[in-house]
Amino acid sequence: MNKIRKEDLVLILTGKDKGKLGKVIKVIPGKKQVVVEKVNLCKKTIKPSKDSKGGIVDVPKPISWSNVKLIGPKKTPVKVGFLYKDSKKIRVIKNTKEIV
Repeated sequence: MNKIRKEDLVLILTGKDKGKLGKVIKVIPGKKQVVVEKVNLCKKTIKPSKDSKGGIVDVPKPISWSNVKLIGPKKTPVKVGFLYKDSKKIRVIKNTKEIV
């Protein structure tokens, strides 16, 4: 089970987008990477087709999940741990033991 999941709010710790907040679009566990919306954007050209006009589009690229930190309910960066409750693994904030 990953500490960061889809739809989580995260803070970017390193790189050109350092300090930005964003929502996780996709998690790639095999490569230990996450895709965050409006962060680490790259230009991509698209050919015209029947459906689209084509042109240059901004596409978010994956970044390592060691370079992001989860934002808790109080809008502060938090560390995540796990607890077992009723034979289920649950994500919790390490300091306050709140369920994420």
